[in-house]
Amino acid sequence: MPENLAMNSSPIVIGDEEIFEAHTGGKISVELKSPLDSQRALSIAYTPGVAQVSRAIAADHTLAARYTWAHRLVAVVSDGTSVLGLGDLGPSAALPVMEGKAALFKTFAGLDSIPIVLDTKDPDEIVETLVRLRPSFGAVNLEDISAPRCFEIERRVIEALDCPVMHDDQHGTAIVALAALLGAAKVVDREIASLRVVVSGAGAAGVACANILLSRGVTDMIVLDSQGVLHPERSGMNEVKLELAQRTNPRGVTGGLAEALAGADVFLGASGGVVPEELIASMAPGGVVFALSNPDPEIHPDLAAKYAAVVATGRSDFPNQINNVLAFPGVFRGALDAGARRITEAMKLAAAEAIFSVVADELAPDRIVPSPLDPRVEPAVAAAVAAAADTVS
Repeated sequence: MPENLAMNSSPIVIGDEEIFEAHTGGKISVELKSPLDSQRALSIAYTPGVAQVSRAIAADHTLAARYTWAHRLVAVVSDGTSVLGLGDLGPSAALPVMEGKAALFKTFAGLDSIPIVLDTKDPDEIVETLVRLRPSFGAVNLEDISAPRCFEIERRVIEALDCPVMHDDQHGTAIVALAALLGAAKVVDREIASLRVVVSGAGAAGVACANILLSRGVTDMIVLDSQGVLHPERSGMNEVKLELAQRTNPRGVTGGLAEALAGADVFLGASGGVVPEELIASMAPGGVVFALSNPDPEIHPDLAAKYAAVVATGRSDFPNQINNVLAFPGVFRGALDAGARRITEAMKLAAAEAIFSVVADELAPDRIVPSPLDPRVEPAVAAAVAAAADTVS
């Protein structure tokens, strides 16, 4: 591994003044591909030259993919209802996060993107807005939309648009979590299908993680929300939780986290809650703990490491950071490279396998996923996603 990509061993201390200075005026800007430094250049880029391009596109709309940036432009869209781990802050407060996401797209995948924050929580209005804006972009990254609304909104936007759409809080997290579990399983010399997995949290990330792990072969999985274990006989669950309950918990466990974690091999936290040390101690020996809540993991990694063979978090100052940036730039780049109209389950699985493949020969208990700064990641993910793409779907 290159020296500059080594994991941080201590927290990075950043002062408020430095943070706010870096965000002053926003974090992104538009740059020209060619300078407008002469009358000739102006005449080509704008009137009268641009009129020829407009006429050509009007006669053949497919030419927009060649003569505009829309075909390669990602719209990063939020309603601000679930910003990071901070909750419903509204669209204006969500914009710095969307700008950051756009910066990551450019840095890691070379893709241009536009942050769009919507001053509505109405799914109908969100879908309608994106339908009307469709000629302006080539893909949609949904972000920071609260559950369970996010499930309906993503489904409806996918159905309404003929371009790649992904809610990254769901699927980016899930892709990287699967990649990390592939690495962890290899470290502890287990097959994924043999693992007893507990997913704490039935929101956007938890549901998506559960689904991708099931599709990759996990058979013994328990999912919990704030009210306890999901099972078909439990009342008060929304449609998403009820459907998931019917596909999980094969041993019929009821109760809460204590009952779920007893003898479990894997704990995946996506809930923002706190897990007592004694419950991690009740897991099977040689277990795996993914405490993904930010900024405070469900259990401190040092405590989890007393009982688990492999520990991961969502933070950059501990080993094994499960970070969405390992996934979403390459996923969108691969989908756009392939001309895909959908981001399919096969493409997500391929992305996870690609992330794992980057460190497959370098695995260790403190290295089950690559660093987010590893330059090998995005090309591997993009190539795998493009190869798995179904451009007809």
